[in-house]
Amino acid sequence: MPEKIRKSEEDWRAELTPEEFHVLREKGTEPAFTGIYWDAKDEGVYRCRACGQELFSSETKYDSGTGWPSFWAPLSDDAVETAPDHSHFMRRTEVLCSRCGSHLGHVFEDGPQPTGLRYCINSISLRLDKDEA
Repeated sequence: MPEKIRKSEEDWRAELTPEEFHVLREKGTEPAFTGIYWDAKDEGVYRCRACGQELFSSETKYDSGTGWPSFWAPLSDDAVETAPDHSHFMRRTEVLCSRCGSHLGHVFEDGPQPTGLRYCINSISLRLDKDEA
């Protein structure tokens, strides 16, 4: 299990852009089809924008048609955590970075095999390292 990073919201606000802070720390969502990775085809490792932890591999990325980067599995079992999300009058499962607790997006049970899962992640929550493919 990764070592937890604990910072005040003031520290996060100082390190992140206002848009990054809104999504990562205030559980916001970027508009569909606007993020830099929604249709990216580059190979590499997607890391948490806030803390740099490895989260997803380009090998599990696929085009879900939703306008957000989608993956059928995280890079490892302990890379992300999930939590119930009942906001906006919906029942969803939130995806969080297991290291810093930042909001990444949501996971749904309508993805491709072999997992049947769709990790629908905000581009602004990610940083792609192309040299780690």
